[in-house]
Amino acid sequence: MRRLTSGSEFEERIGYSRSVLCDGWVFVSGTTGYDYSDMTLPDGVEAQCAQALRNLEAALKAAGSAMDRVVRVTYMLPDRAEFEPCWPLLRAAWGAARPAATMIECGLMQPQMRIEIEATARAL
Repeated sequence: MRRLTSGSEFEERIGYSRSVLCDGWVFVSGTTGYDYSDMTLPDGVEAQCAQALRNLEAALKAAGSAMDRVVRVTYMLPDRAEFEPCWPLLRAAWGAARPAATMIECGLMQPQMRIEIEATARAL
């Protein structure tokens, strides 16, 4: 088993890994729209979704996988009405992979967070 970090301060403070590579699978923790280089969070669900997808792609790459290897994804949003504006970004990100997906309306860790994305993928 191999645990990987993105450098997010949350991983150290809370005690988790951004992703875990185990038996040919990559499990990516719920990933928000923070830019981990400076820990800023853009305004709006679409900007946060785009950044969360970039964060997710980086986590997959670090674990030896890619977006087209994702088989399962979970979207968590505090307001389900904000999910539809993300659809074009999600379609573009997943391409032909078309993973099994679930959207959950729930509270997130901070009120300014608009989306969190968790994924499971096969390693390359």
